[in-house]
Amino acid sequence: MPNLFRPTRRAFLGQATVAAFGLSLPGVSMATTLSAGNGPAPQKIRFDAGDSFVVGHLYLPDGYSAERRHPAVVIGGSLTAVKEQMGGIYAIEMARRGFLALAIDYRHYGESGGEPRQYENPESKAEDLVAAVSYLAARPDVRPSGIGLLGICTSGGTVLYAAARDRRIAAIASVASHLAEPSITPLLYGGPDGVARRRAVGRAAREEFQRSGRNALIPSYHDSDQSASHVGPMPYYMDKARGGGVAQWTNALSVMSWEPWLDFDPVSQAAKITAPALIVHSDGCALPDQARKVHGLLQGPKTLHWTSGDHFAFYDGPDKVREAADVTAAHFRRHFA
Repeated sequence: MPNLFRPTRRAFLGQATVAAFGLSLPGVSMATTLSAGNGPAPQKIRFDAGDSFVVGHLYLPDGYSAERRHPAVVIGGSLTAVKEQMGGIYAIEMARRGFLALAIDYRHYGESGGEPRQYENPESKAEDLVAAVSYLAARPDVRPSGIGLLGICTSGGTVLYAAARDRRIAAIASVASHLAEPSITPLLYGGPDGVARRRAVGRAAREEFQRSGRNALIPSYHDSDQSASHVGPMPYYMDKARGGGVAQWTNALSVMSWEPWLDFDPVSQAAKITAPALIVHSDGCALPDQARKVHGLLQGPKTLHWTSGDHFAFYDGPDKVREAADVTAAHFRRHFA
């Protein structure tokens, strides 16, 4: 049967070399990558969001005092990611830089509620970020005018959705973002016919779920399995010493996710955003031209931090994560009231 699920990696990378996204970090081992599991123990928190609830890991900043109000940041990760992956890694780094940092499981993933499981919905994810801002704003140890959003990969686009609709968000940062729009999507999925086939498969899966409760799943990432939504090489997800070894993560995507995922259009949100924004990207990250385009469309104070490094290095590579955390912390300090 025809391959319905494999995006074109050359189109995904834009100007970057095809190999850059697929190669692992030189000398990658458990000792040379960061892991949320090796960091300080977080507090587990829960708050209502939409029709269900969100669970997060809250990391208190160095020098924390319950008697003071601290700046805070909400952090989300890649497609299907959980808080124990790159979100937790960045939360630890932001806490070390003085921020109360909240890494969340979006609804439908991890420990959060929501049915069906492993369902990708950019709109509900944006609602979850806004609900997280509300949770933090209600805490007596958080500065209400000092709450920001940090998104890695897919969440780098999702924070644009949230910032476009909620003026309480003091600043945003987007790292190695997946910044899609309708003109780009067919290039990622085999042209208009490939998009149409996936939409049809997604609609059929939704009808089946509504009829029988069966939630059809496909792998979200794989080096070679053509049924996966993203076909590799995918070193971060396939390596048990990296994201693939995080026990809380499920390498699966609900097939009914295709329509909302294909509709993902963070570029359309950029011109609505007046909050100070930072984009951290490189030619080795996904869709570099899209990152430049979004930066140009943003309406408020904005910074484009262009650096080097492959896409997955920004998930758990010590040098790239710390570089991104440093510039994000400086950005938030500059713009938080």
